[in-house]
Amino acid sequence: MFIGIDWGGTKMEVIALDRDGTTRARHRIATPTSGYDACIRAVQELVATAEQMAGETGTIGIGIPGSPNPRTGIVRNSNAVLLNGQPLGRDLQAALGREVRLANDANCLAVSEAVDGAGKDAHTVFGVIVGTGHGGGLSIGKHVHAGYQGIAAEIGHYPLPWMTPDEYPGHKCWCGKHGCLDMYACGTGVELDYRLTTGTDRRGRDIIADKRNGEPVATAVYERFVGRLARSLALLTNIVDPDVFVLGGGMSNVDEIYDELPDLIVKYLFGDSFETPIRKAVHGDSSGVRGAAWLWKD
Repeated sequence: MFIGIDWGGTKMEVIALDRDGTTRARHRIATPTSGYDACIRAVQELVATAEQMAGETGTIGIGIPGSPNPRTGIVRNSNAVLLNGQPLGRDLQAALGREVRLANDANCLAVSEAVDGAGKDAHTVFGVIVGTGHGGGLSIGKHVHAGYQGIAAEIGHYPLPWMTPDEYPGHKCWCGKHGCLDMYACGTGVELDYRLTTGTDRRGRDIIADKRNGEPVATAVYERFVGRLARSLALLTNIVDPDVFVLGGGMSNVDEIYDELPDLIVKYLFGDSFETPIRKAVHGDSSGVRGAAWLWKD
């Protein structure tokens, strides 16, 4: 049995899967707000709950925001800042009494969709989370490809490609740099663009609803968003050229983007056509937790 945990900023979820992907147990809780040690205890409780529900013990994989340094095990680059600087893997193994595998949550999405989702027919799957932020994960041969430094596919913090003069030098990102895709090709980017254009705040889903009703400002904001997403996928194609892109996160549910992206991407390719499938994640919000479980699917 494979146990996976999705460690999110607001919720933690556990799932237990059979080898064929059948769900044996599932449970979620609010992520503790009282500190790192409380979160470690929450993981212990989630594992115990899943194993009690399923009546069996299992391997444990955990998807986290950020990633562990492959040489030191110290977590870095996490927007759940309490994880940064912590030897999370070692602490979890001590608390649980067994080996734990950790991976970036976007890598978990890529693995989930590669094993039995939108990329199950593909060798190289690039998962792109287009949600609150813009993140990426890479699966090769249905396993995480984290890279030598453990930061492969960290696409949210390279600058928006092919910036126009009015975009340069870009908005300041939470990481301290300017122009990161995490501030553009995502829900946060849509809401920020609308606020800077109109001086008012509006939720991303409401902006998309306005666009579908033909409202000019919302339409322009949407068109800039999909163009920026296209530039990101074009650069990834020029570098990785995966067999399939799989999109997750809230903005991946905007169905129009799947028809519009190919014609926009081809303008930036070092080639004369773009044929790569772009698919919505089959498992949706469950891709992260399922992918964490599949970290042990050797």
